[in-house]
Amino acid sequence: MTCASCQAPVLPEHTFCENCGHRLADPSACPACGSADVDEERYCLRCGLRVPAGRDHHEIELEGGAAGVTDKGLRRHRNEDAMALLAGEKVTIGVVCDGVATSPRGDEAAVSAAGLAARTLLEELSGGAAHHDATVRAARAAARLVAGMGTPEDAPACTYVSAIVTPGEITVGWIGDSRAYWLPDGGPPVRLTEDDVAVKGVLSSWLGADAEPVDPHVHTFAPDSPGLLLACSDGLWEYLAEGFPDAAGTPLERARTLLGHALDRGGRDNVTIVLIPGGPDR
Repeated sequence: MTCASCQAPVLPEHTFCENCGHRLADPSACPACGSADVDEERYCLRCGLRVPAGRDHHEIELEGGAAGVTDKGLRRHRNEDAMALLAGEKVTIGVVCDGVATSPRGDEAAVSAAGLAARTLLEELSGGAAHHDATVRAARAAARLVAGMGTPEDAPACTYVSAIVTPGEITVGWIGDSRAYWLPDGGPPVRLTEDDVAVKGVLSSWLGADAEPVDPHVHTFAPDSPGLLLACSDGLWEYLAEGFPDAAGTPLERARTLLGHALDRGGRDNVTIVLIPGGPDR
């Protein structure tokens, strides 16, 4: 078993990750109501939801409110998305990676890249690195790791988006078509990234042994009001063309609402959503 936040090894009897402090979810419990009463076919005896196994569905919630949800969706056989969330002193870090469906072991690429990038970002910032420099170094580290997992002829691959959120400032970095948005309280969403695509559905940049060397695009901005930083895979954003659904509550509750929005509209791909509170009053 590994921690869903930092990918450090954990034991089944652990309640918290000893590396990052993330509270570990009971993998056998229902993600909707938390009940551990599940029948042999994995249906919850309290609310009736079919409880997914392993990485089919996973949630993270950090002290301070940052949260993430990843789900395999309704059409895929497995979840090839991955997310990581870490918190340091006055900083929260989120990473989302989406395994490229046409590559072998895309899920392994995504999990490895997200975990390493989040740890590298926190280490770089703890050492005094500027946010732009930390973002570039973390993406390079993730790219090297994924490139080393295969050859150009047998290359696991994934996309990448990261976020550093501190009081009053946010820095995002990306390679591929995973996206970041700023969701200001009471205002319209603002897209912060531009997809790396040659034509619709065809990536021009990604992480993998068959990818050209590339540094991430980096964007830093200072929100003028409180809100949420959203990092997500295309399994969510492809369903946002007509707007974001109304959502209230905690970041975890809002992430679940966004997941439901994607599933209600077809859930054709894996869906990963990370929400981090930010802005001058957070």
